[in-house]
Amino acid sequence: MRSLADCRLYGIVDLGYITTRDVRGVTEQLLEGGIDILQLRGKKQTLDELTQVANTMHALTAAKGAQLIVNDYAEVAVRVPVEGVHVGQDDDSIGAVRAHVGRPILVGRSTHSLAQAAAALPEKPDYIGFGPLFATPTKPDYPPVGLNDIAEVHRRVTLPIFCIGGIKLENLEQVIRAGARRVVIVSGLLQATEIVQYARAAKELLGQSAIENLKS
Repeated sequence: MRSLADCRLYGIVDLGYITTRDVRGVTEQLLEGGIDILQLRGKKQTLDELTQVANTMHALTAAKGAQLIVNDYAEVAVRVPVEGVHVGQDDDSIGAVRAHVGRPILVGRSTHSLAQAAAALPEKPDYIGFGPLFATPTKPDYPPVGLNDIAEVHRRVTLPIFCIGGIKLENLEQVIRAGARRVVIVSGLLQATEIVQYARAAKELLGQSAIENLKS
């Protein structure tokens, strides 16, 4: 299984964008494109429906050595051997999620400001999401944080940081120049005409950035 430290491109299979019928095909394409981590996010599905989808996805991600994270529902991680759970600001504590699942898992926390990123550290998440950088229909209640704090959050937080929110290929270089090392792409990937090529292009840009960071 790919280590979190080596992960650069994080995709989300959001059931608000695709149907459950499309999950297998989309997941296969994302993995072929080189996605390091995948998250299953379904805000309107039942626990049983999410469990079924997670089973389908995990069979594919495990075969490729990619981590599978489920959004919000720790109970899915009890039923399916996914690698982790991602929680928002208003969800359960990191400790409560780990206790509920009862086995070693990754737990990520969404943060929407420098203050929230710093406040997440005592909980000891495995990684944080930072954003939304740009306006996005996925997070309409959160104002964009922009690019100015990306470098600072990397100075303050030693955990892996995945920048998120409105990131697409057309602005990815800008996001990387601002200091991002890891990103989450949602609609850009899911709505791409050629998902495999889109993911590979994003992965290439992130890989070039990683090489430059090692040289600096």
